[in-house]
Amino acid sequence: MIKKLIISIDGHSSTGKSTLAKMLAEYLGYKHINTGSMYRAVTLYAIRNNWIDNSDNNLVVNEEKVIKSIDYLTLNFLCNDDKIYKMYMNGEDVDNEIKTPDVSQYVSQISAYPAVRKKIVSLQQKMGELKGVVVEGRDIGSVVFPNAELKLFVTASIMVRAKRRHAEMLRLGLNITFEEGLENLKMRDFSDSRRKHSPLIQVKDAILIDNTLLDINEQFHLVISVLKKKKHIS
Repeated sequence: MIKKLIISIDGHSSTGKSTLAKMLAEYLGYKHINTGSMYRAVTLYAIRNNWIDNSDNNLVVNEEKVIKSIDYLTLNFLCNDDKIYKMYMNGEDVDNEIKTPDVSQYVSQISAYPAVRKKIVSLQQKMGELKGVVVEGRDIGSVVFPNAELKLFVTASIMVRAKRRHAEMLRLGLNITFEEGLENLKMRDFSDSRRKHSPLIQVKDAILIDNTLLDINEQFHLVISVLKKKKHIS
């Protein structure tokens, strides 16, 4: 019997990490953990409680309350009838709400707080203790699961990512222009790669996948071929 693995997927926003992770998790019978959804859920909770004030373009966050909230928030990934894992916060399905522009605008700020990252990383590591997980995010191979059996780093050109982001927002019924989505991605890239704690990096033993010219099925089969070559699956 082939032992269960931890598969880490890191990469930039809107590279299709989530879709790839979902496909791999379903194929392998693994749990899908979207770590970014956890930071987004915390951000959503902060927005709902008015702990974020951006009046006059002067961003003020009640950092102390945000940090403390993680101790009493219940963050779970539960599988629905379609075998898709969704983010539940305190028992509420918030999977769509955490993808809104408001949450996207502030999640980089919230996720940059060291105390927030420390608490969320601890929760993520507990989720992966029994292995059999596909974990996606920005510091999975470098911080959360540095000993993961397979590490992937996914990227694509920013224009392709902006088109994907815009299409996703339209599917969600959100009124956002392509230019707004592009600027949001530029902001996220800058924040993710330059933050002091747990920046987005490609670790040395991660396999680089540039999917600018790949569709999701081509990307999926590429990863499956890697798993077979490494004899992780038959």
